[in-house]
Amino acid sequence: MSASAFVRITRPHNAVVAGLTALVGYLIATGTLTPPSLLLAAVVALITAGGNVINDICDVEIDRINRPERPIPAGEISLAGAGAYTAALFAGGIALAALTTTLCFAIALANSIILIAYATRLKGIPVLGNLAVAYLAASVFLFGGAFAGVGGLVQNLSLAAITFLATIAREILKDAEDVDGDAAGGAHTLPMIIGVRRTGILAFACACGAVAASVLPVGDWWSPFYLAAIAVVDAVILFGASRGLSCTTPGCVRESRATSILRTGMFVALAVFAVAAVI
Repeated sequence: MSASAFVRITRPHNAVVAGLTALVGYLIATGTLTPPSLLLAAVVALITAGGNVINDICDVEIDRINRPERPIPAGEISLAGAGAYTAALFAGGIALAALTTTLCFAIALANSIILIAYATRLKGIPVLGNLAVAYLAASVFLFGGAFAGVGGLVQNLSLAAITFLATIAREILKDAEDVDGDAAGGAHTLPMIIGVRRTGILAFACACGAVAASVLPVGDWWSPFYLAAIAVVDAVILFGASRGLSCTTPGCVRESRATSILRTGMFVALAVFAVAAVI
C-alpha cells in the first residue's frame, strides 16, 4: 500500500471542490465568511472522499477491465484496506459535522447514508440514481446555508433547486449519451426505458423548472443585478437543454454538447449568486 494511492482514490480535486462549494453556500446565505465556517469545507471534503472510495470498492470488477490503473485493481490498496479507509473518512466527516450545528449534522449524516446507498444499490436503479446525484449536488448549498440556521438554509433554496433540476437534466442526458455502452454492460437507464427523444424532452422540462426557480424572490441576494445576470445564465441553461430536444440517438446527444453547456450554466449560476450575495 502506498500513501499516494490513498490520496488518489479519494479523487482529491473532486473532494476539495465540493468542500469549497460548501463555503460558497455559506457565503451566499450570509454574505460573508468566518473562520468557523472552514469546518464546512472539511466536513464535505471528507464525506465526499468517503463516497468516492466506496464507489471504487463497489466498481472494482468493472474497473479491473475499464480502469485497471485505479488503486484497488492495481493492487495498491486492498479491498479490506479501502473498506477501513471509507469508514474512517465517513466517521471523520460526521465527527466534524457534530461540531457545527444540529441541522448541518443531520444533513451530513443523511448524505453519508445516501452516498453509501448510491454506491451499493441506487446507482443501478433508473431515475433513483439520478435523483440521488442531483440531491447530493444541491444539498451542499443547503449544508453551507444551514450553518447560519434555518434562515440561511432558506436563503439557498433557489440555488439548491436550480442545481437539483439542472443536474437531473444533465444526468439523464449523460445517460442518453451512454445508451450503447450501458446496454452492452447490462445496465438499465431511463433513456433505455423511455427512449432518447423523450429523455431530451424531460431534460428540457427540468431545465425550465430550474429557470423558474432562479427568479423566486426568497433570498437577500435578489436584486436588479441578480435578475439581469441570472437571465443570461437561464438562457445558457435553456440553450443547453434545448440542444438535446431533437435528438433520437446517443451520438446526436454527444454531438450536441448539451451536458457540457448545462454544466457551464450551473457554474456561472453559482458565481452570480455569490457576487449578488456580497454586493
